[in-house]
Amino acid sequence: MRADDLILFSSVVELGSFSLVAEKNNLTNSVVSKRIARLEKELGAQLLYRTTRKLTLTEAGKALLQGAKNVKQATQEALDAVAGYGENLSGHIRMSVPTISGELLLAEAVAEFCQMHPGLTVDMSLDNRFVDPIGEGYDLVIRTGLLEDSSLIARHIIDSQWVVCATSSYIARAGIPYQPEDLVNHNCLQYVYQTTGASDWEFKGPDGNYLLKVSGSFSSDNAVALRKAALSGYGIAYLPRCLVYPDLQDGSLIDLFPRQVGKRLGVYAIYPFTRQPPNKIRLLIEHIRDSYLKIDYYFY
Repeated sequence: MRADDLILFSSVVELGSFSLVAEKNNLTNSVVSKRIARLEKELGAQLLYRTTRKLTLTEAGKALLQGAKNVKQATQEALDAVAGYGENLSGHIRMSVPTISGELLLAEAVAEFCQMHPGLTVDMSLDNRFVDPIGEGYDLVIRTGLLEDSSLIARHIIDSQWVVCATSSYIARAGIPYQPEDLVNHNCLQYVYQTTGASDWEFKGPDGNYLLKVSGSFSSDNAVALRKAALSGYGIAYLPRCLVYPDLQDGSLIDLFPRQVGKRLGVYAIYPFTRQPPNKIRLLIEHIRDSYLKIDYYFY
């Protein structure tokens, strides 16, 4: 059984006419008829009742139709996935990314993409707030946490695990928290942009994740500032693992609750809803995703 015959059968049912399918595919009516007949012979079942006025599906045709549609859709998606790779991309892309991602890898990844496509320019804004892509004129937005907006499409890139960390000098001075509840007695550095609230830290429990309310003398809307405060020994920080990965590796910071922190956010590429995004957007998303996956060990 040939996949192109299944696709042709799906088209015949969709258009309801051999002649329309023949015209659309630059074939003759007789070729379309012969290929449907070939499919029926291979299956050993009649698929269509043909009259001069209309085509009607048989029971076998009804049973085959969904599978044929799936083949047609999968074929189109495969073609769409590679469409544009051989083209010269041009134009302009305006995008917004979080500060952490921009400084960690996106600036380099996007600049590399521009070098790969000399006719393309990208304006990348680093902003931790969730911008309105449509209202503010952004073609692409990279953000953590999935949004509920039917006018936008979100493509998952990677998951980002959070950690609770501090320096050995802070622990030596203030004592080690043996369990998350001990954090209420510590100076907790708080990130203002948390969706659950700066003082609500999420942990895993026997009955699922729960929030623990903490307090501290310093908070900021900039995660890099909190990292620096933690590295200086001023308190315990709750931060994305990717931001402090090198610090954890060289021992500058200590992961206080490995596998106990419940916060794990998806990183998404978000763009306005279209049936098929422009090649330049789709290919940039794939390039960004590949860049993240190359250092996935930073994230979880």
